[in-house]
Amino acid sequence: MFINIRSIIIGVILICSIQNSYSQGFNEDKTSLANFVKRMYNSAPFEGVKVIVDYDHNYLTSVISLEKAKYSNPSTMNRVAQVKARQQANTFFNGSSISSDLVIKTTETKGSTKTSTVIEMIESIKESSMGFVQGMELLINFETDEGGRMVFIYYREMKEK
Repeated sequence: MFINIRSIIIGVILICSIQNSYSQGFNEDKTSLANFVKRMYNSAPFEGVKVIVDYDHNYLTSVISLEKAKYSNPSTMNRVAQVKARQQANTFFNGSSISSDLVIKTTETKGSTKTSTVIEMIESIKESSMGFVQGMELLINFETDEGGRMVFIYYREMKEK
């Protein structure tokens, strides 16, 4: 009788432990999202902000591509990517103000027989935005297939209204 109760208890413990081993992982959603956005980028490279909607969540993603040769160390490149991601998200959420100036510069050169005129046009476009976006987190970063660029994908889960 004592052996039967002991085997039943061990059997119940084993069954309970097997059932708990199939639970969902902590970062499974994040990994799935990272793989999805990476495949999307590899099939058709893009930069900027995209909203990705799945069954349960809405995600704001910000994709930045930087040339590796321009940065002396990875820390600087990571910081530049982080700031650019926040800037893109801020512009997406809060909008921006764009102004444009066009300067036309004309220079005349007089020669002994002929006068030549050179017209130079300089256009200056400025974009500014105000606001702050917090909560942008690095989802994934990877090197492009050519190897000269590094792609950073930041994301933030959007709250539904």
